[in-house]
Amino acid sequence: MFGTSTAFPLLTVTAAVPAVGAILTAAVPAARRTAAKWLALLVSLATLVLAGIVFVRFEPGGERYQLTESYAWIKDFGVRYELGVDGIGVALIALTALLIPFVILAGWHDADPLETSSKRWRPTQGFFALILMVEAMVILSFEATDVFLFYILFEAMLIPMYFLIGGFGDRAHAGSDENAAAQRSYAAVKFLLYNLVGGLIMLAAVIGLYVVAGNFSLTEIAEARADGSLEIATSTERWLFLGFFFAFAVKAPLWPLHTWLPNAMGEATAPVAVLITAVVDKVGTFAMLRFCLGLFPEASKWATPAIVVLALISIVYGALVAVGQRDIKRLVAYASISHFGFIILGIFAMTSQGQSGATLYMVNHGISTAALMLVAGFLISRRGSRLIADYGGVQKVAPVLAGTFLIGGLATLSLPGLAPFVSEFLVLVGTYARYPVAGVIATTGIVLAALYTLVLYQRTMTGPVKEEVRNLPDLRPRELAVVVPLIAVLIFLGVFPKPLTDVVNPAVRHTMSDVQQKDPQPEVEAAK
Repeated sequence: MFGTSTAFPLLTVTAAVPAVGAILTAAVPAARRTAAKWLALLVSLATLVLAGIVFVRFEPGGERYQLTESYAWIKDFGVRYELGVDGIGVALIALTALLIPFVILAGWHDADPLETSSKRWRPTQGFFALILMVEAMVILSFEATDVFLFYILFEAMLIPMYFLIGGFGDRAHAGSDENAAAQRSYAAVKFLLYNLVGGLIMLAAVIGLYVVAGNFSLTEIAEARADGSLEIATSTERWLFLGFFFAFAVKAPLWPLHTWLPNAMGEATAPVAVLITAVVDKVGTFAMLRFCLGLFPEASKWATPAIVVLALISIVYGALVAVGQRDIKRLVAYASISHFGFIILGIFAMTSQGQSGATLYMVNHGISTAALMLVAGFLISRRGSRLIADYGGVQKVAPVLAGTFLIGGLATLSLPGLAPFVSEFLVLVGTYARYPVAGVIATTGIVLAALYTLVLYQRTMTGPVKEEVRNLPDLRPRELAVVVPLIAVLIFLGVFPKPLTDVVNPAVRHTMSDVQQKDPQPEVEAAK
């Protein structure tokens, strides 16, 4: 299960580079804002190269956890600095490292001071340093195989995210500066409180796990449970599962614990909104696979019917509310809630197709949401409004912006030929194989996705040109450098997903083995 430790600590270095880069970026003199931006971008590109090396060095047919590192940390409590990656972790590390350079490029001017108002001065260095710090913590959380280490990272990433939401809000806020600041503060505090409550409940479960298992090592606990040397009472396992799952469901976000997300994404800048839903929230769904199913297999099966119902509600509710949104960014937020419902449904369908689809969905949703939200951010920054009603006829004055917006939207509705289609199809097939009714209900999310995406495009991009958008400039070279590669990846993975499936499928087989589940066999009528 646990591969041999490597001589060179590649996983540590991959996470350490953005962490050190964050410190260096924050230390750049105040007058050297441009230098801080370039430093942050170069650090993110270096991290991308390291993540690429991790991806290439990972052997899909090898040990479950590879490139492992293990060092004593708090000996008295059995806490270790223990890292290792499986195929799911490798895919999500690659996603994180891929998106951060585009987040930095897209937010190139988001933290520049406004000359017209000294009250709105923004510490540019701090903005980019916080983004790099989030990247470091997220990558390390995908690598951690010690439960206590994961918990520390799970909670610590809330701090930089709080400041990114509350301190660097969207400049296209309707109303006065004071009202905008109040809304940002409310969104940041709500984000923090929801996730802190989930984290505190998880902490109780982490302590309970240590009491019954005697250590925090994911691999040691799993092996002890497999060979029968560790037995956890059914009721205890269920309570521990609920403690972990609650925290992950808040982060995911799963209905009815989702209400912090529209506020956070609506008030944050577009790049920070991408950071929230495309990167940070993936830690929740990843942890469901690694920790809920890996540590508590029986409790996971026990809770599956209820979780499937909650996932279906998320799919339909998120899509329905997205249809009625007047705010572009809140529409994308509710669409993401619907998509996370698909991811969680795939995880708890307990089929290899469903879990492979869920993992691919995490990656593909991250890329498609980044493409749509960042283009939306470019549009909003030009017009100064997030309201859909303030747009119309944009495709006639900015055809490239409108075209890329359309592709991002079509990816969001999982159009065949674009990456999300593959993952959504696998989730639906995997769900239908075990829960046919749930699979049928989930397909309504596809219809509603087409509705809210096409209506959004029709209202903003087509029709008569509104006077306020008549002079909107098209995408600039920096903005094209953000959008074009994301669209290229969406098309590539939509046509040829094999590089990801080859890495993910062996890890999914291990997870299916953890919960002792096999794929349902199709019923074939005997030939007459």
